[in-house]
Amino acid sequence: MNPPLPPAAPPPLPLSQLSALSSQPSPSPTPELSVIIPFYNEAPNIAPLLAELRAALTPLNLSIEVLLIDDGSTDATPAALTAAAAAWPAIRIETFPRNCGQADALWWGFHHARGTWFAMLDGDGQNPPAELARLWPLRATADMLAGARLGRRDSTLRRAMSRLANATRRALLRDGVSDTGCSLKLFRREVAASFLPIRTLYSFLPAFAVAGGWTVREIPVAHRARHAGVSKYGLRAMAILPLLDLLALTWLLRRHLRR
Repeated sequence: MNPPLPPAAPPPLPLSQLSALSSQPSPSPTPELSVIIPFYNEAPNIAPLLAELRAALTPLNLSIEVLLIDDGSTDATPAALTAAAAAWPAIRIETFPRNCGQADALWWGFHHARGTWFAMLDGDGQNPPAELARLWPLRATADMLAGARLGRRDSTLRRAMSRLANATRRALLRDGVSDTGCSLKLFRREVAASFLPIRTLYSFLPAFAVAGGWTVREIPVAHRARHAGVSKYGLRAMAILPLLDLLALTWLLRRHLRR
């Protein structure tokens, strides 16, 4: 019996199809920096904040992506984000169907960002984007750079609550950070593996990083008053929930594995 013939080679693709394949874009390279910004009813602040961010980052000549998370906004935030994305190709938008909270928005960003370094900003514009550009050259000095607000432009009550919360947290968790409430942070993407998905995640990022064996350096940064909209942080978000989580994390992080 003669051996079976090998299968026939497929016919060559027409030249038109080969041209179409060669013209398809290759997968985009890993960005050097991912900027993660949650928004909840911040429509008036979006255009000026993103214009500042683009102006601050452009001179650095980085490959970047900007992740904007709409946390179930009920104002014109979705339209403002869409307009911004049309003008800046680096922008990616995620829209939550309902308000889930800042921690959920950040958690989504940490798990969908592709950059080698992650940066965080609040959507209210109180952290000047120029300060992020100022932190970028310092990234070799620590695994996480955490901003500490100078001349903080908040109400007297809010500043007092923050001082008490920061002093208590620093004494118990020993993270060496004086202002964990400052949203401006820059850190290696690997540091995010140390974070735990808790509702007050934003209050304990440096503590998680320190517990994970990463180095944290606090850098004084400028702060400014909110120009539009209203604060989303009340007594419950700023004091009660963080205090409850602090008590639990004090026990947990003191029992973590050490390298």
